[in-house]
Formats: sequence, structure tokens, C-alpha cells
Amino acid sequence: MSILLSEFLGCTFLLLFGAGVVANVVLDKTKGHNSGWMVINFGWAMAVFIGIYVATSSGSHLNPAVSIAFASMGRIAWSDLPQYLAGQFLGCFTGSVLAWFSYRQHMDNTIDADMKLATFCTAPAIRSSVQNVISEAVGTFALISGILFLPNSTTDLGHLNPLPVALLVLGIGLSLGGPTGYAINPARDLGPRIAHFILPIKGKRDSDWAYSWVPVIGPIIGAQLAVALYTYVNDGRLGIIPM
Repeated sequence: MSILLSEFLGCTFLLLFGAGVVANVVLDKTKGHNSGWMVINFGWAMAVFIGIYVATSSGSHLNPAVSIAFASMGRIAWSDLPQYLAGQFLGCFTGSVLAWFSYRQHMDNTIDADMKLATFCTAPAIRSSVQNVISEAVGTFALISGILFLPNSTTDLGHLNPLPVALLVLGIGLSLGGPTGYAINPARDLGPRIAHFILPIKGKRDSDWAYSWVPVIGPIIGAQLAVALYTYVNDGRLGIIPM
């Protein structure tokens, strides 16, 4: 299976389950309405677990921050990066559309347009561009550091290991997800945000493009800081993305 197709399928399942659990919690008249933050966090952890299994043949990055970090470390070729990114963004877009199809009636019966947007992408609890970027960077720093430092987070082939990474994402959500909703993944946020913009959703608001750059830039910064730390700890030099 090609890198593009593998990442596409993995990210489709990632967002089908991830956007699905948010929709189940925040949209009106669902069986899981108002079931809370814990349900959302466990749902996203399961989304990561399933997505990694589906995308095994490409290494199961499911996240541009992971792919760029691995490319900067020489774990994947820079020439393969466009396939990773294309599969990730297209898959996250598609998964969010499938979740919308599943919850269309509940979307139409929900008055709060912010909750409709929340099923697609993240938004800060307190809006402050600098602090929001820091929060996303710290969350992604924890993600990439965990992947690089924790035993068994990757397989012998260099693929992400589903259970440790899913538990890592669960911990990040519970501990660090409060300020911004922890995108920690540019494709997870931007792909579904574009879907929200395009889809014929009854009573929707704007797609909050003014915030859209934060969950793209923050995770990339955090990932590169994690790579720098890991490289320094292991060979005494700062590993930074070659420009």
C-alpha cells in the first residue's frame, strides 16, 4: 500500500472516531449528549489506536508534526514527505465528512453554531494567539517526546505502536488539553475546518479562519523542540530542522 493511501485511510478512521465522539458529546439529542470531557478524551485515544492500526504500512504517522519530525531526523526521506502530508490532510477531511453524515440530523437540531464547529476543529478556551500557540507547542512537544523517548512507542520497523501512543494522547488530552482542545496535529484541525467551510450545514457560523493558523504552527514548533531535545540527549548536539 502506498504511503499516501495508508495515511489517508488511517486519518480517515482517526477523524471518523475523533470527530464522531465530539459530535456525540456536544450535539443536541444524541445518546451521549453532555457526557463530558472524559468521554471525548477516551474517544480520541481510541481514534488514535484504530488509526495507527489501519495505517501500519506507512508507519502510521497520522500527523504532519510527526512526519516532519521524522524527516528532520532522517527516519523518513524528505522526498516522501509530500505523500505523508497529502494523505493526512485528505484523510482528516474525509473522516470529518463521514462523521458529519452520521450526525447530520443532530447537527441540524443543534442551535449553538459553536458546538457545530467544535465537531470539526478546535478553538481556545481563552483566546490569546501567543498563549494558544504555546499550549499547542507544549502538547505536541509532549507527544513527540513521548514517541521518541518512551520504550515500545515505536516498533522495530520504526512504525508507531498503537497502544503506547494512544495512551500518550489520552494523557495529553487529560493533562494539557484544556486551553485549546489539543489539536497537536495540523491535519486533524485544518482538514476538518475546510470540511466545515464547504459542507451545507444548517445554521453554521464562520469557520474561524483567524484562529486556524495556531493549530498548524504550534504543533510544528513543539515537534521540532522535541527533536532538538532528543538529539541533544542522545548525541550532544541540537537537532533542528534543516532549512
